[in-house]
Amino acid sequence: MRQESLQERFAPSGVCFGCGPTNEHGLKVRSFVEETTVVARWTPRPYHHAFGEFLNGGIISTVLDCNSCWAGAYSLMTAAGTKTPPATVTSSILVDFLKPTPIRPLLLESNVIELAGRRVVIGSTLKAQGETTATLRGTFVAVGPNHPAAKRWIGHGGHSTG
Repeated sequence: MRQESLQERFAPSGVCFGCGPTNEHGLKVRSFVEETTVVARWTPRPYHHAFGEFLNGGIISTVLDCNSCWAGAYSLMTAAGTKTPPATVTSSILVDFLKPTPIRPLLLESNVIELAGRRVVIGSTLKAQGETTATLRGTFVAVGPNHPAAKRWIGHGGHSTG
Protein backbone atom coordinates (compact mmCIF):
# COMPACT_ATOMS: atom_id res chain seq x y z
CA MET A 1 0.00 0.00 0.00
CA ARG A 2 1.31 3.45 -0.97
CA GLN A 3 1.90 5.77 1.99
CA GLU A 4 0.11 9.13 1.90
CA SER A 5 2.42 12.16 1.83
CA LEU A 6 1.80 15.36 3.78
CA GLN A 7 0.83 17.01 0.48
CA GLU A 8 -1.68 14.28 -0.40
CA ARG A 9 -3.13 14.29 3.11
CA PHE A 10 -3.42 18.04 3.70
CA ALA A 11 -3.40 19.60 0.20
CA PRO A 12 -4.77 16.99 -2.20
CA SER A 13 -5.78 19.72 -4.67
CA GLY A 14 -2.46 21.56 -4.37
CA VAL A 15 -1.00 22.99 -7.57
CA CYS A 16 2.45 24.05 -6.33
CA PHE A 17 5.08 23.44 -9.03
CA GLY A 18 7.36 21.74 -6.53
CA CYS A 19 4.98 19.61 -4.49
CA GLY A 20 1.40 19.99 -5.69
CA PRO A 21 -0.25 16.61 -6.24
CA THR A 22 -2.43 17.97 -9.07
CA ASN A 23 0.21 19.88 -11.06
CA GLU A 24 0.74 17.64 -14.07
CA HIS A 25 3.96 19.49 -14.99
CA GLY A 26 5.24 19.77 -11.42
CA LEU A 27 8.07 18.04 -9.61
CA LYS A 28 5.74 16.08 -7.29
CA VAL A 29 7.89 16.21 -4.16
CA ARG A 30 6.24 13.98 -1.54
CA SER A 31 7.10 14.72 2.10
CA PHE A 32 6.79 12.31 5.03
CA VAL A 33 7.32 12.62 8.77
CA GLU A 34 10.00 10.26 10.04
CA GLU A 35 10.40 10.75 13.80
CA THR A 36 11.28 14.47 14.14
CA THR A 37 12.38 14.99 10.53
CA VAL A 38 10.34 15.69 7.40
CA VAL A 39 11.85 13.60 4.63
CA ALA A 40 11.36 13.41 0.88
CA ARG A 41 12.96 11.03 -1.58
CA TRP A 42 12.89 12.50 -5.07
CA THR A 43 14.48 11.51 -8.35
CA PRO A 44 15.18 14.24 -10.90
CA ARG A 45 14.61 13.64 -14.59
CA PRO A 46 17.30 14.21 -17.25
CA TYR A 47 15.56 17.42 -18.40
CA HIS A 48 16.20 18.95 -14.94
CA HIS A 49 19.91 19.23 -15.65
CA ALA A 50 22.04 22.38 -15.60
CA PHE A 51 25.15 20.96 -17.26
CA GLY A 52 26.52 17.49 -17.81
CA GLU A 53 24.70 15.09 -15.51
CA PHE A 54 24.12 17.66 -12.77
CA LEU A 55 20.91 19.16 -11.44
CA ASN A 56 19.81 22.76 -12.06
CA GLY A 57 20.17 25.06 -9.04
CA GLY A 58 16.63 26.39 -9.36
CA ILE A 59 15.26 22.86 -9.18
CA ILE A 60 17.46 22.18 -6.14
CA SER A 61 16.13 25.32 -4.46
CA THR A 62 12.54 24.39 -5.29
CA VAL A 63 12.63 20.87 -3.88
CA LEU A 64 14.41 22.07 -0.73
CA ASP A 65 11.91 24.93 -0.33
CA CYS A 66 8.88 22.66 -0.68
CA ASN A 67 10.05 20.01 1.77
CA SER A 68 11.11 22.75 4.20
CA CYS A 69 7.77 24.56 3.95
CA TRP A 70 5.94 21.33 4.76
CA ALA A 71 8.27 20.74 7.71
CA GLY A 72 7.33 24.22 8.89
CA ALA A 73 3.60 23.71 8.40
CA TYR A 74 3.68 20.34 10.12
CA SER A 75 5.65 21.70 13.08
CA LEU A 76 3.24 24.65 13.46
CA MET A 77 0.32 22.20 13.41
CA THR A 78 1.97 20.01 16.03
CA ALA A 79 2.86 22.97 18.25
CA ALA A 80 -0.72 24.30 18.07
CA GLY A 81 -2.22 20.87 18.68
CA THR A 82 -4.47 21.11 15.62
CA LYS A 83 -5.45 18.37 13.20
CA THR A 84 -4.53 20.35 10.09
CA PRO A 85 -1.55 22.56 9.28
CA PRO A 86 -1.96 26.27 8.73
CA ALA A 87 -1.48 27.59 5.19
CA THR A 88 2.23 28.33 5.31
CA VAL A 89 4.43 30.27 2.91
CA THR A 90 8.13 30.92 2.46
CA SER A 91 9.32 34.17 4.01
CA SER A 92 13.00 33.74 3.19
CA ILE A 93 15.45 31.05 2.16
CA LEU A 94 19.18 30.80 1.81
CA VAL A 95 20.43 27.89 -0.24
CA ASP A 96 24.09 26.93 -0.15
CA PHE A 97 25.28 24.83 -3.08
CA LEU A 98 28.14 22.81 -1.62
CA LYS A 99 28.95 20.76 -4.72
CA PRO A 100 27.27 19.78 -7.98
CA THR A 101 24.25 17.55 -7.40
CA PRO A 102 24.15 14.54 -9.73
CA ILE A 103 20.92 13.51 -11.40
CA ARG A 104 20.34 10.54 -9.13
CA PRO A 105 17.80 9.67 -6.42
CA LEU A 106 17.96 12.40 -3.76
CA LEU A 107 17.16 12.57 -0.07
CA LEU A 108 15.79 15.77 1.46
CA GLU A 109 15.72 16.14 5.24
CA SER A 110 14.17 19.11 7.05
CA ASN A 111 14.21 19.93 10.77
CA VAL A 112 12.96 22.73 12.99
CA ILE A 113 15.64 25.11 14.22
CA GLU A 114 13.32 27.61 15.90
CA LEU A 115 9.56 27.97 16.29
CA ALA A 116 7.86 31.09 17.62
CA GLY A 117 4.19 31.90 17.13
CA ARG A 118 3.31 31.71 13.42
CA ARG A 119 6.97 31.65 12.34
CA VAL A 120 9.32 28.69 12.05
CA VAL A 121 12.95 28.46 10.97
CA ILE A 122 13.87 25.24 9.18
CA GLY A 123 17.24 23.73 8.33
CA SER A 124 17.37 21.28 5.43
CA THR A 125 19.86 19.15 3.56
CA LEU A 126 19.83 17.60 0.12
CA LYS A 127 21.87 14.42 -0.24
CA ALA A 128 22.90 12.44 -3.30
CA GLN A 129 24.39 9.01 -2.70
CA GLY A 130 24.76 9.83 1.01
CA GLU A 131 26.70 13.05 0.38
CA THR A 132 25.28 16.49 1.23
CA THR A 133 25.33 18.64 -1.90
CA ALA A 134 23.12 21.56 -0.80
CA THR A 135 21.62 23.03 2.35
CA LEU A 136 18.77 25.42 3.05
CA ARG A 137 17.97 27.64 5.98
CA GLY A 138 14.56 29.21 5.68
CA THR A 139 11.85 31.04 7.51
CA PHE A 140 8.26 30.00 6.93
CA VAL A 141 5.12 31.68 8.25
CA ALA A 142 1.48 30.76 8.69
CA VAL A 143 -0.57 33.33 6.81
CA GLY A 144 -3.69 35.14 7.90
CA PRO A 145 -7.11 34.77 6.26
CA ASN A 146 -6.64 37.76 3.92
CA HIS A 147 -3.36 36.53 2.42
CA PRO A 148 -3.63 35.26 -1.20
CA ALA A 149 -2.27 31.86 -0.09
CA ALA A 150 -4.70 31.47 2.82
CA LYS A 151 -6.92 29.05 0.91
CA ARG A 152 -4.17 27.25 -1.01
CA TRP A 153 -4.90 23.98 0.77
CA ILE A 154 -8.69 24.17 0.55
CA GLY A 155 -10.46 21.04 1.66
CA HIS A 156 -7.65 19.88 3.93
CA GLY A 157 -5.90 22.29 6.25
CA GLY A 158 -6.42 25.47 4.25
CA HIS A 159 -7.23 27.60 7.24
CA SER A 160 -4.72 29.74 9.04
CA THR A 161 -3.90 29.80 12.71
CA GLY A 162 -4.46 33.51 12.87
